[in-house]
Amino acid sequence: MVFTTVANFVRSRGPDEFWRKRKILKLAAHYIGRRRNCYSIAIKNVHRALVYATKHRQLRKENMRQLHETRIIAGCEQHGISYKNFTNGLMKSNVLLNRKSLADLAAWEPFTFKALTDIARQKCVEDGVNIDLSPQKSVDVITKGMLK
Repeated sequence: MVFTTVANFVRSRGPDEFWRKRKILKLAAHYIGRRRNCYSIAIKNVHRALVYATKHRQLRKENMRQLHETRIIAGCEQHGISYKNFTNGLMKSNVLLNRKSLADLAAWEPFTFKALTDIARQKCVEDGVNIDLSPQKSVDVITKGMLK
């Protein structure tokens, strides 16, 4: 772009401004009304949406972790072992499964999860950890077998 005067050169912002605004308006394309058309309003709403998206990526991870732990705890109560003893027993037995895998086993593969609780219980007994060996069913946990 050739400028005939310095004043025109100073006033021209060039193609960078177009693409910068285009990027914001593209992110605001699904909004309604002036929030999608007017740049000054769109930039406020886009920035706010990006802040929420950043926060909720972390919150989603925390929520999934809580859900996995809840499922594992329910499975442990069903088989009469505490969550703490279960995780310690598995760790000492070199069974290295993450929370998501354990939660899926607790929810969808109860016999496999029972085998894991038996492994953890046996390791706790070998190490001399005090656990109640009688299988106790919690009243708070309802299983498929109780619904007959």
